[in-house]
Amino acid sequence: MIVIVCPGQGAQTPGFLAPWLELPGAREHLAALSDAAQVDLVAHGTTSDADTIKDTAVAQPLLVGAGLLALRALGGTDRAGALAGHSVGEITAAAGAGVLPEEDAMRLVALRGRGMAEASAATPTGMSAVVGGDAGEVLDAIESHGLTPANVNSAGQVVAAGDLDSLAALAAQPPARARVIPLQVAGAFHTSYMQPAVDALTTAAADLSPADATVPLVSNRDGEVVTDGREVLDRIVAQVSSPVRWDLCSDRFAALGVTALIEVPPAGTLTGLAKRALKGVELLALKTPDDLEAARTLLEEHAA
Repeated sequence: MIVIVCPGQGAQTPGFLAPWLELPGAREHLAALSDAAQVDLVAHGTTSDADTIKDTAVAQPLLVGAGLLALRALGGTDRAGALAGHSVGEITAAAGAGVLPEEDAMRLVALRGRGMAEASAATPTGMSAVVGGDAGEVLDAIESHGLTPANVNSAGQVVAAGDLDSLAALAAQPPARARVIPLQVAGAFHTSYMQPAVDALTTAAADLSPADATVPLVSNRDGEVVTDGREVLDRIVAQVSSPVRWDLCSDRFAALGVTALIEVPPAGTLTGLAKRALKGVELLALKTPDDLEAARTLLEEHAA
């Protein structure tokens, strides 16, 4: 069984989409996604600098657009046994599974990006990665400083989020055998600070008509397998202010008997986590069109 995974914010790099636009029809496809999001994904994926694409309102549509572009080039998701996305990547996964049309997915992610950017600007907050240490001690330390474990990526990688003074205090007194690394993000994503964005998304989602997933989705909230379209959409909205539990997604992949994993562009982060969490699983980071042939072969060999 093969799973396709979609990365979250922070994976993007300047110019990463340039080789993809050389594929027939890709530029036109990305332009249509740009129109839906009202964000110039062609420019941001090819010529914009690192600071520009770090902007939450730009990064999120860019990530989803890139994933949808690659999924079409790959030939769709029908041979996958499951799909999953980290943070905003869950919108990519949902669209890839047919829960939302691409246009609706792009409009939703554009609203998500703007809403989270506005919420971040309202209160000075941030995020720091806590790498290493005992998992229980790390979580205790994060919570003792009044912070939220916003991303639990693996036993050795947790992202703390909250106000800047509390993050500074955590860095000054890190858990034993752990390092605290400040992240260059606009605010405390996946915490209660993002509630204004949730409110806006809730209103927008009520006007959408999601379909049931054609491929099971592994939810990043708790690793549960979800196919009901409305539940998928409700989870996408709620996760903006709730922690991402990618560790539980990895556990679910193992329980499902996943034998291969493909990560769509900008690929590398989730395959890196899978190297440690999913021993023996064949991994492919789909970074450029040069990787498409290998990805299609992997899909055929491990098809559901």
